[in-house]
Amino acid sequence: MEILKRAAETTTTQENRSVANLLSVLVDTFSLYNCEPSPSAYQLIIKTLTSTSDFLQIHQVLNRLEKVEKFETPENIFVNLVKFYGNASRFQDAIELFFRIPKFRCVPTVYCLNSLLSILCKNKECLSMVPQVLLRSLIMRIRIEESSLHILIATLCRLKKFDCGIQIMNHMLSDGYSLDVRLCSLILSSMCKQRGVSTSEVMTLLDEMRKLGFIPKSVDYSNLIRFLVRERRGNDALDILNQMKLGGIKPDVYRYTMVLHGLIKVKDYTKADALFDEMLVLGIVPDVYTYNVCINGLCKKSDIKAGVKMISQMEDLGCKPNLVTYNILLEGFCKVGDLSGAEELVREMGFKGFGLSLQSYRRLIALLVTKDEVNAACDLLEEMMAKGIRPPSSTINEIICGLCQKGLTFKALQLINECGDKRVPVEAKAWEALILGSGLKLNDGGTTFLIWSTENIHCIE
Repeated sequence: MEILKRAAETTTTQENRSVANLLSVLVDTFSLYNCEPSPSAYQLIIKTLTSTSDFLQIHQVLNRLEKVEKFETPENIFVNLVKFYGNASRFQDAIELFFRIPKFRCVPTVYCLNSLLSILCKNKECLSMVPQVLLRSLIMRIRIEESSLHILIATLCRLKKFDCGIQIMNHMLSDGYSLDVRLCSLILSSMCKQRGVSTSEVMTLLDEMRKLGFIPKSVDYSNLIRFLVRERRGNDALDILNQMKLGGIKPDVYRYTMVLHGLIKVKDYTKADALFDEMLVLGIVPDVYTYNVCINGLCKKSDIKAGVKMISQMEDLGCKPNLVTYNILLEGFCKVGDLSGAEELVREMGFKGFGLSLQSYRRLIALLVTKDEVNAACDLLEEMMAKGIRPPSSTINEIICGLCQKGLTFKALQLINECGDKRVPVEAKAWEALILGSGLKLNDGGTTFLIWSTENIHCIE
């Protein structure tokens, strides 16, 4: 074996890798001692050849192993080869080898079957081969076990065939298998992640599983709450949270925050306030995400002052607001048209080292234009562009229209030129406002004409 190992190591380092050399070393080495090559010797050769991806030579070694040798070949040789073929996308080779296993004086088990199923189920083009493999497995007297059904159900869930997965699970129960909570969780989580699945389908599935004895765990409740919040079923999410508590599982701040978000999405602010109070009573400390959800709810109710007050409360409790917190409040100020409040908040943000986001710039500029503070809007736009934040065309349109309404056509022209230099598109609405606001005008005794091209627009006096 030591001679064979040294030959294998030499083969892997040579550019011209020859299986004939390895086989001759194998046969000659064991002939010296008047004995036959062992299974471990073949394992070494095959391992060497798989490391160099010599498919042709592997085929030749397998032929010798099948037709010349007499010992019972260990199954792990075929398990490793099936995985090797699968990783190399040689799926047909993997299937043919699996079907040949009995010819190697080996009794295949579910271990090898699962290796083949795993690689076939991961590849969409190979799914059609799975039924053939399963039928042939029965002929080969391989008992399909629970582990195999796990692979099939996971694949069906990935393909959105939840009904088929549930049918397999029911057949498992009929065949005497005990209920596998992992399979229940897998099917449930797959349905919750899938878009287009109705709330009734998910809840019906949960009821059916419970009748079979399934007791949801913390992760299952989380998947359900997340799904219901996404589907704008905040009150149903609250029901699940209550079921979670009745089941003896204490919800954490993450789950409370999800339900709060769901209630605020459906504008059930009364229940949201009560749930937040419940958190505090139970000693569950809100984090910044919880506060952001609550502040967002207050802003949706146009109670901006309460949102500002909550920032002070969270700071007193040692929870620092983040940029999202301030952006939510800033959007709230802009929504109610409170320019002074928005400007004061921006100053506070600057003092605490927070800059404005694209969305915040958009909201604030729109508010300034609405309040007839178009020059201030231009200054904010200039600051925005200086920071490398590309303004959307809708923001440019608002400012240009505001400038033209105030008769500041020349400044609007300058802005359009600057946008052209920076490749920021200007929409038709802004051009229309510019043409209507300028056209032909007298300016200090001179005449201003508009001349525009596809590249820039210029003012000639």
